[in-house]
Amino acid sequence: MNCIIIEDEIPAQNILRHFTDKVPNLNLIDTFKAAIEANSFLNSNTVDVIFLDINLPDISGLDFIKTIKNPPAIIMTTAYPDYAVSSFELDTIVDYLVKPFSFDRFLKAINKAKDRIETPKSNTKEKAEETIFINVDKTLHKLTLNTILYIESDRNYITVVTETQKLSYIDALKNWHSKLPENQFFQVHKSFIINRKFVDKISGNTLFIKDHKIPIGRTYKQDLLKQLKII
Repeated sequence: MNCIIIEDEIPAQNILRHFTDKVPNLNLIDTFKAAIEANSFLNSNTVDVIFLDINLPDISGLDFIKTIKNPPAIIMTTAYPDYAVSSFELDTIVDYLVKPFSFDRFLKAINKAKDRIETPKSNTKEKAEETIFINVDKTLHKLTLNTILYIESDRNYITVVTETQKLSYIDALKNWHSKLPENQFFQVHKSFIINRKFVDKISGNTLFIKDHKIPIGRTYKQDLLKQLKII
């Protein structure tokens, strides 16, 4: 995999260079101190992975991603884990490395990038745009999976919440796992599955989606942080 580094701190550049040299299937083709310097390079070269710092001198890493047409797999590097929430809706980000990070953690990020590159992007997109019908009070309601904010379980009932409606019917939360894109939806509590696209912030054991407060279960929190690329 061809990769580049966009990082303005020399010590951080050196660590990334050292780690990339240790991975046989990773080919570092260039390093840049600013996003603008890398812009023209990306327009004329094939890059599979970008190691991208968030705090850059000319434009932030997150803003830079939005300017790239057909961006490659991106691994964010930063000293500020709070920025992870801001990157939830950017599907091209495959992992989030908080400085300082170990080689083992770096290697996990590389494996995620490899999986993303080898998995056709259309599969995830098609499933997110997939529609289903649920039977509520003998009426079939059409839902686009990508519009679901979260799904809540209460005893024998499921409530599916979107920006415009709430639909409740008899079902079990476990039946929803196979219906949803696993890199976009995940369980954060025994009674809740959330859509990462709509996460606004996390405070303690509470996750906020628009005006909704979602509890984070103790047994789910560690996995949640890993899924959100904070650890």
